[in-house]
Amino acid sequence: MLTRRHIRVKVMQSLYALAQSNQINLEKEERFLLTSMDNMYSLYLTLINLMVEIQKMAASQLDMSQKKYLATAEDKNPNKKFVYNEVLTMLVNNELLQDAIEERKLNNWYLDDEYVKIIYKDILNSELYKDYMKEKVSTFKEDKQFIIDVYKEIIAPNEKLYEYIEDHKLTWIDDLPAVNTIFLKFLRKLKNNEHPQSYFLPRLFKDEDDKNFGVDLLKKTVLNDEKLQEQINGKTPNWDTDRIADVDNILLKMAICEFLKFPSIPVKVSINEYLEVAKEYSTPKSSIFINGILDKVVKDFEQSKQLNKVGRGLL
Repeated sequence: MLTRRHIRVKVMQSLYALAQSNQINLEKEERFLLTSMDNMYSLYLTLINLMVEIQKMAASQLDMSQKKYLATAEDKNPNKKFVYNEVLTMLVNNELLQDAIEERKLNNWYLDDEYVKIIYKDILNSELYKDYMKEKVSTFKEDKQFIIDVYKEIIAPNEKLYEYIEDHKLTWIDDLPAVNTIFLKFLRKLKNNEHPQSYFLPRLFKDEDDKNFGVDLLKKTVLNDEKLQEQINGKTPNWDTDRIADVDNILLKMAICEFLKFPSIPVKVSINEYLEVAKEYSTPKSSIFINGILDKVVKDFEQSKQLNKVGRGLL
């Protein structure tokens, strides 16, 4: 689930927190890093559970309409297409998914069901919903596309949901774009009755190497801070060191650390990854600045033969 880029961002955030606190408590920051990455999985499950609760709310309202004392013909024979949407039904009936949600005690929508009501109302008032409900039957493909569109156009950009996530957990708001992308990726690849219940429960890390990568990158960047800073000093002739943005300085140190301390990661991969992170998390011109510095650093390392990369094409 977590890519190496996500892990790098998490390490960057931990290093930034350390820099702002002016205190080095590496053990505490390691725990924070691992917790922060694990919390990303909780956010992912929370958003899936939101879809489940929306379906349950729709089913409950449908049931109440049918039991009204003065029920109309439409009340007695309603269009159940949304409630029976195959993708929503798949999520609601996924026992492994519900077990994972209960295990993490993710009862957000039980405690804050007004957010479910807000989003459900937005769905009902949307043109997407009105177009979808014009017919009483649909194919799995149509059901899936409807859920994808609803998530992209109504749920993901919902301001109230954004505010709730921002208030609920410190790290979630930075994780939201990545988690939205991950969930949509699973939806797009979904095929009817061709997936086990574990389909929506990917591993947090691809393997143990990825998990260790984050902790190792944090440790090695902190423990080699002075040496990494020396590599940056002198390569910014038009900039005083204290004028370099904090995030840019952290990303430079992380990249240089990867050059020197992670022999299996190609130099070009490290550079490309940090340029992409800079584009998203730093100033508009940061990626150009960082690219220029790293280019000088790599040339110096090549001349002094400090790069110990293993395998083909790693330079």
